[in-house]
Amino acid sequence: MKQQEKKPLIILTGPTAAGKTSLSIELAKSIGGEIISADSMQVYKKMDIGTAKIRPEEMQGVPHYLIDELDPSEEFNVVAFVEKSKEAMKKIYAAGHIPIIVGGTGFYIQALLYDIDFSQHEDKESYRKELEQLAKEKGKEYLYEILKKKDPEYAKITHCNNVKKVIRALEYYKETGKKLSEHNEEQRQKESPYNFAYFVLYHDREELYDRINRRVDLMMEEGLLFEVESLIKEGYTKNLVSMQGLGYKEFFDYFDGRMTLEDTVDKIKKDTRHFAKRQLTWFRREKEVIWLNKKEYEQEKDLLDSVLNIIEEKGIRNGTKR
Repeated sequence: MKQQEKKPLIILTGPTAAGKTSLSIELAKSIGGEIISADSMQVYKKMDIGTAKIRPEEMQGVPHYLIDELDPSEEFNVVAFVEKSKEAMKKIYAAGHIPIIVGGTGFYIQALLYDIDFSQHEDKESYRKELEQLAKEKGKEYLYEILKKKDPEYAKITHCNNVKKVIRALEYYKETGKKLSEHNEEQRQKESPYNFAYFVLYHDREELYDRINRRVDLMMEEGLLFEVESLIKEGYTKNLVSMQGLGYKEFFDYFDGRMTLEDTVDKIKKDTRHFAKRQLTWFRREKEVIWLNKKEYEQEKDLLDSVLNIIEEKGIRNGTKR
């Protein structure tokens, strides 16, 4: 398919706390864009502070999709993300606008960008339950060690605490006999059906880690502890996918009396820094990525202008301006 025949798509991603939200709004207003969230947690209602969810007033009239769409009791995965994103994109294209995918879940972005169909590899109930039982009996570290032997490359970009992703990789290996890391690498070689620009916004490590630490402190000031307490009182348990999110799962040890509040906050900061590092590792492996180092731009406007120039060069800027 010729590039000019492909539908336009813009991706704005990067590690957590990089500053994607404010740039995405200005970008959307400049090109007639509408935003689809590629965040595995902001899709949940009632989980606002810990997910650093964009507030309605911050949206400045720009339509947003996949924000506040699910109850925390529901499961959200890559298959659901791609399905919901494509539904949103149909509406956006029909309005003559450009979809802008904004968020830090690289795996979701890759699946949408290269039109990867994961539905045929959805969980096999019995083996999943077997792996879940193993994690309960022998610990998540035991499961992670199995992954390291079966697929060491995938283990490098997956934290042992992310039991869901570890199980998914082991399921894929059992079902297909192939490593998920190899499958992902093959998919990276596919041609995208979109005429796209893939931006990764980032800061130097020291600055990024400082931003993460300050963001967690701000979350605590805004009432993160109360938000998690409220969710637990409503009956949302730690085994839910939603409650395994960063900034939520760490509190269970505090509520059980195994950790002080100060140590809990420190753990959230540490886990978030590690998460940001893994995000950057993922983006470095993607192709046709345009890196945006925040320190190279004196003002936000300079950064926006640079992004707009690249979009113009790629022939993507053909939406209806707001």
